[in-house]
Amino acid sequence: MEDSISIDNFAGGHTEKGFNYRYFVPSKVNAQWQWSDGTLNELLEKASLKLGELNSFARLVPNIDLFIHLHITKESVISSRIEGTKTQIGEALLPEEEISKENRDDWLEVQNYTRAINTAIERMETIPLSTRLLKQTHEILLSGVRGEHKQPGEFRSSQNWIGGRSLSDATFIPPAHSYVNELMGDLENFLHNGDIHVPSLIRIGIAHYQFETIHPFLDGNGRIGRLMITLYMVSEKILERPLLYLSVFFEKDRYLYYDNLTRVREKNDLLQWLKYFLVGVEQTATQAVETLARILELKTQVEKQITSGFGKRAPNALVLLSKFFERPIVTIKDVQVFTGLSKMAAGKLVDAFVDDQIITEVTGKTRNRIYVFRSYLSMFD
Repeated sequence: MEDSISIDNFAGGHTEKGFNYRYFVPSKVNAQWQWSDGTLNELLEKASLKLGELNSFARLVPNIDLFIHLHITKESVISSRIEGTKTQIGEALLPEEEISKENRDDWLEVQNYTRAINTAIERMETIPLSTRLLKQTHEILLSGVRGEHKQPGEFRSSQNWIGGRSLSDATFIPPAHSYVNELMGDLENFLHNGDIHVPSLIRIGIAHYQFETIHPFLDGNGRIGRLMITLYMVSEKILERPLLYLSVFFEKDRYLYYDNLTRVREKNDLLQWLKYFLVGVEQTATQAVETLARILELKTQVEKQITSGFGKRAPNALVLLSKFFERPIVTIKDVQVFTGLSKMAAGKLVDAFVDDQIITEVTGKTRNRIYVFRSYLSMFD
């Protein structure tokens, strides 16, 4: 391991010759990092303070796990959208039978991503954030969807590329597959190296760049690389709960995201990437705090509405309301399961919610109706 790397004088890597193309081999990252740019320290401080605020706020929110469900669904939708899917958040929450055939592949990719996030967070209780965990998560991500023939759960054993139709017109060609294990081993060691003193947000910012540059899988690298940021923050206890996802920030101007990654490879400008990354963390944490504040406000307001206007139905209505924060799109059958009521009683309870304009029926059918808690769902659009 090198003694130290300077961010200011960073050498991103070198190219090597493949068959009629050149691929990029990134420099290893498992080292002590240093920098002299004061702006980076300021951005690091701002991002850290906002994450602290998000953590404190999350502790105040009762039943925080209810709201995490929708944060994860939103991340699944946005991160998958960066890769070309077109599913919206409302659609992602519908049952499969409600999804048209032409949209079903996109819908399945989003469901897989949601399952991959939840499973990875669960597994981190017993195994660390590691290549093993990333491979397991990748396997879930690609199972039964368009990437299922692209070695789910395995690092690639052939050359891949980014942009263009082939290796000859690609915008970026990652390292040859023979380098992947070595580079990913170095990346994993860097994330867990207790002998170096690198702030966690700088560490994961460098690690995300490195992962996307290695591009260790044939498909799904973008989604796994973005998810790795959240998993690291949870594993390092920077975040107590998985409430921060940078995909919205990256997607807002995805060309800027790609441009900043490219600047590191072509101009050795790691400093610019890290500044952009830290601004993303701060802005995303700020938005997460604002969303949680609005959710709490809405919850208090609707609880008052129910307590004062639902009479004998109020206890069941409050049970149902808490479920709406977890699942803002439901059927009468769902309501029966949530409350233990008969079909008729569940229907009357739902009618009371509709009459009070808390939820809306969206199908216009007389059977198999679907109800949406729109005021809540719109916070994640």
